[in-house]
Amino acid sequence: MSGRFVDYVTDQLAQVPNLRAKPMFGGHGLYAGEQFFAIVMNGRLYFKTDDTTRMNYVRRGMEPFIYEKARRTMTIKYFEVPPEVLENRDELTSWAAQAIRAANDKKS
Repeated sequence: MSGRFVDYVTDQLAQVPNLRAKPMFGGHGLYAGEQFFAIVMNGRLYFKTDDTTRMNYVRRGMEPFIYEKARRTMTIKYFEVPPEVLENRDELTSWAAQAIRAANDKKS
């Protein structure tokens, strides 16, 4: 399932310049060039957020990515992409562009 989902996501994001998926902690990180902007984990896609974009996810009831390691839980600024956005290639590409901008901003 995981490999096929990554393939689906990268196909949906084909318009993102220099897109690549790299295996990481049981899932995949998505990069636009060298910029890490998304996580694919357990059949879910998470985009990097900032103070401007985070509410788009929260209003739709989406949850943050939670990383658990050695009985320690960390929430980072990546939120799950809503299914209806994931299914709409143009909207997903727009949300990805926002995630890339958030990832470029060292303050977020």
